[in-house]
Amino acid sequence: MANLLRGEVFRLYKNLLYLGREYPKGAAYFRERLKSAFMKNKDETDPEKIKALVAKGDFVIHELQALYYLRKYRAMKKRYYEE
Repeated sequence: MANLLRGEVFRLYKNLLYLGREYPKGAAYFRERLKSAFMKNKDETDPEKIKALVAKGDFVIHELQALYYLRKYRAMKKRYYEE
């Protein structure tokens, strides 16, 4: 069970790190915040709590993707339509 959760945590960290490259405040800022968030919960051993934290991380992934899509949409709208 622990190995499965460990893999999920690594997957989540790698996905967030990849998405953080385009973060508006910069990749370094995002990386620091991401590392501190993961280090804060590094001693968690309860599988249910870990699953809840991974679910929260997946929610953050979806929110970041929505932020990026909105930013791209606004840029395209600004480019092609006059207000």
